[in-house]
Amino acid sequence: MKDELSKTDRIILALGEEIVSGKYVPGASLPAEAELCEQFNTSRNIIREVFRSLVAKRLIEVKRYRGAFVAQRNHWNFLDSDVLQWSLKHDQDPRLIAAMNEVRNLVEPQIARWAAERATSSDLARIEAALNDMVTHHHDRKAFNQADIHYHEAVLESVHNPVLQQLSVAISSLQLAIFERTYMPDSSNMPNTLHEHKALFNAIRHQNPDEAEKAALTMIASSTRRLKDIN
Repeated sequence: MKDELSKTDRIILALGEEIVSGKYVPGASLPAEAELCEQFNTSRNIIREVFRSLVAKRLIEVKRYRGAFVAQRNHWNFLDSDVLQWSLKHDQDPRLIAAMNEVRNLVEPQIARWAAERATSSDLARIEAALNDMVTHHHDRKAFNQADIHYHEAVLESVHNPVLQQLSVAISSLQLAIFERTYMPDSSNMPNTLHEHKALFNAIRHQNPDEAEKAALTMIASSTRRLKDIN
């Protein structure tokens, strides 16, 4: 059963990336089940399981007696981490990143406010540990971005909202996409980036929601400026 699941996941990955990369455009039909079985050397049951997964991700629609068709792009579930990651890998349209930044503007200031109101001492310790990792690894792009993600995940966890927590994978994915594009270790940008993260941590630590919201907005504004410079 493990091998079948692994095979299913591999086919989901292959077809998902082919759809998002444009090999199969919105409205186009996917190959018939028999053809996909031959292509991937697998059974109809596994192909049907793959289709169910891609339907759940809203990448395809399965029409009775007609087969599977690629859904319109505005129907794709960008909150699904796979769809988001495939899109960022293959879609060079800067509007996608801009749209994600708008979501950050909508979500992160409120998360910061709630964190300042609700964070426990153990939450603060996790946020501070991630911040210290950012300082330590500020010249290492990959390690710095991973520490940055841990920082924001720790802030989100400190809100203690189990429903919001379900969005953490998608939020982390879009944050990482932006961080990877806006990482600038030079002397004019990095000190400012670290200062902004320290300001948010201090506002949360001092239980000041207004300052926390302000710090989050400042942080987003800085990355927005860097995105504009890049694009």
